[in-house]
Amino acid sequence: FNPQLGDGRAHLLGELTDLQGQIKELHLKGSGATPFARRGDGKCGIKPAVREYIMSEAMQALGVPTTRSLSVVLTGETIHREVVTAGAVVSRIALSHIRVGTFEYFAARGMSQEVQSLADFCLQRLFPDIPDNDEKYFNLLNQVIEKQIETIVHWMRVGFIHGVMNTDNMLISGETVDYGPCAMMGVYDPNTVFSSIDHHGRYAYGQQPHIAQWNLARLAESLLPLIAKDEQQAINQATTLIESFQDRYNQAYEQMLSRKIGIKTDNKQTRKLSQELLELMQKYQLDYTQTFVSLHDDLKAGNTPGTAALVDWFDAWQQAIKQADMDPADVVRTMASVNPRVIPRNHHMEAILNAVETTLSSTSADAFLKVLSRPYEQTEAMQQYQDADASADLNYQTFCGT
Repeated sequence: FNPQLGDGRAHLLGELTDLQGQIKELHLKGSGATPFARRGDGKCGIKPAVREYIMSEAMQALGVPTTRSLSVVLTGETIHREVVTAGAVVSRIALSHIRVGTFEYFAARGMSQEVQSLADFCLQRLFPDIPDNDEKYFNLLNQVIEKQIETIVHWMRVGFIHGVMNTDNMLISGETVDYGPCAMMGVYDPNTVFSSIDHHGRYAYGQQPHIAQWNLARLAESLLPLIAKDEQQAINQATTLIESFQDRYNQAYEQMLSRKIGIKTDNKQTRKLSQELLELMQKYQLDYTQTFVSLHDDLKAGNTPGTAALVDWFDAWQQAIKQADMDPADVVRTMASVNPRVIPRNHHMEAILNAVETTLSSTSADAFLKVLSRPYEQTEAMQQYQDADASADLNYQTFCGT
C-alpha cells in the first residue's frame, strides 16, 4: 500500500518460464530508488541481502511456500545504514508479487476498473481452476484465504516469525515474501518478538494467524464491488468467508500439531496431548525445535525423555499411541517428515552474516546453505548448527535493512 507502507525499493523486471513451463516473476531488491522509495535510496546492504537468500532457501527446503532467491550480487557501492556496509542486490522469483496491498492501493483511490483487472489477472495466472462465472471473485477470496492458512500453519510448524506482516508483505499467491526482520523461535513462547519495529507484539509468533485474518479482511474490502452488485450482499458474503478463517485455521493447525507428535488422526485426545506439550514447553522454557527432535529420537530408541518435565507427558503419549493401535515406527516416520532437525537459528545466522560482511565472500553462507537444504536428515555437518542459544535470543533484534 505504498507509499504508506513498504520501502519502495523493489523492481519487477518481468517474467521467466521455468523448465516445468511455470511462469515466474523476476524481482530485484536493492537496485535503487523507485517512484515509491520516498526519501530512501532504494539500496540494500550485504547482510539483509544474504539473510533474504539464506532464509528463503531454508524455507523452501523446510517445505514452506516461499519466494526463492536466485542470487546476491555485490554492487561495489558503500551503503550507509546504522553502520557503513557493502551494497548488494538480491534477485528473487515468485509465482506473483501481487500483494493484498496492491489491491488496497487501487481500491482506496476508487479505481474499480484497475481492481477488476488485477483480480482477473490473479484468476488467470494463480487460480486458473476457478470457473469463469458470477462467483469467481468470491471464489478468488476463498482460495487466497486457503493459501494463507496453509502458509501460516507451515510458519507455526517450523517456528518462523515473519516480523513485519503488513498487507504489503502478504502475497496473493500465498508465498512467503520479505525476509527483512524475520527470525526463528528458539524457546517456545507464543509472545516471541524479534523485530525492532514491533514494539507491541502485533506480529509475535502466536499473533500471526490473527494478523493474516486482519490482512485478508482488507483484501475482502477491496473486492466487495466485484463480489456482488448489491453492497450489503457483497458484505455479507465476504464477512462469511473472513469469519470462517478461524475455524479453518484451527483445524489445519491442530492437524499439523498432531503430526508433529506423529499421530495422523486429529481427535480430542491428540489435541489435548499437543496442547499440554506446548504448555510444558512454555512453562519450562524448552526449545521448540529440539523438543520435537528429542521426542522423536527417544521414541525411536525406546528411551525415556532426558527432560524430566516431559516424563509424565511422554508416558501419556505412549499410551495414546498404544490405544490408537499405531505402530511406533509409523509415528517416528511421521514425526521425521514434519519436524526439522536443523533451522537457520538466529545466533548462527548473525555469525554467518557478520562473516560475509567482513570477508565479502560467500564461503560461510555456502556451508550453512548446504546443511539447510536437507533439514529433515541428520548429517554430521549439521551438528555444528543444531545448538540452541536461549541467552543470545534474549536480547536479539532484527531490522528491516532500510
